[in-house]
Amino acid sequence: MPKNTRDSRSPRNPRLTASRVARLVRTCLDSGASVEIDGLGEFHKDGNGELKFTPYTRPRIFLAYVDEDFPSAQKLYEELHAAECDPWLDRNKLLPGQNWPRCIESAIEVADYFVALFSRRSVNKRGQFQSELRYAMDCAARQPLEQTFFIPLRLDNCRVPSKITNSIQYVDLFPDWDRGVRRVIRSIRPRRHPED
Repeated sequence: MPKNTRDSRSPRNPRLTASRVARLVRTCLDSGASVEIDGLGEFHKDGNGELKFTPYTRPRIFLAYVDEDFPSAQKLYEELHAAECDPWLDRNKLLPGQNWPRCIESAIEVADYFVALFSRRSVNKRGQFQSELRYAMDCAARQPLEQTFFIPLRLDNCRVPSKITNSIQYVDLFPDWDRGVRRVIRSIRPRRHPED
């Protein structure tokens, strides 16, 4: 059996993969469809048939929560989307077969904001939520000091960890959910393009 032979159609061949992707994009565009590059923008044809790329300027917001708080996370997702933000919620974004831990880290890294939903259920629960908090704190440490990145929200009268409250102001979504959401939206600014 030959060693180190690889099928030329292997996805590890980046030139072939890029070529296939380019053909697929062209086929979609030729059929009148647009092609979204997740989180970055959209390729489409303009009225003259010219290929255009429209970058997204909606703020990308990662939503961290525990399973027990999913209804609140979904409600916030819908309200942020209606406010022309681009929220990222695992149950809405992850696809079958994806490496979910890596996808979550990547989504946090490229997010403009990390929103953590704290509750009595989440503050002492071990697991993914705590991992996401720690990873987001590392990402926040790389942001300019005056830039908002980490936005803690309280769903109930829970204690937000002092490591967070020592330097970051939280927002209460109780007893007035709408007021709390308006405060979050006010703290979020549209994304800037590199040329800005």
